[in-house]
Amino acid sequence: MSELPGDLLYTNDHEWLRRESDGSVTVGITDHAATALGDLVYVELPEVGQDVDAGGEMAVVESVKAASDVYAPVAGSVAAVNDDLSDDPEKINADPYGDGWIVRMTLADALDESELMTPDEYQQLLDELDD
Repeated sequence: MSELPGDLLYTNDHEWLRRESDGSVTVGITDHAATALGDLVYVELPEVGQDVDAGGEMAVVESVKAASDVYAPVAGSVAAVNDDLSDDPEKINADPYGDGWIVRMTLADALDESELMTPDEYQQLLDELDD
């Protein structure tokens, strides 16, 4: 398993969130999720400008094994999507915390970090899943 980036927050559904300097957030799926899915073959991205609710479906990733919804960790509006994933969905497998990001969002409200997990808390969740 790869080291979890310390500057990210995580969800129970294996999404990560990075706060950006302009107040937006970047969202993707974790290495754990990408590894569990296997080689990704398709990513269905939301529309720029689409409003999403916290916990609501905002994208779909498909592998040869399964399709999985990607949920918004926070409420807001889709400000940008990673169009590179349309032609190269494997970027998520290769670099889930970098080039494999899925969307950038503007927040509807101030970020409530209590709804998200720190890297240590997420690692504890992964450890429990491995038991």
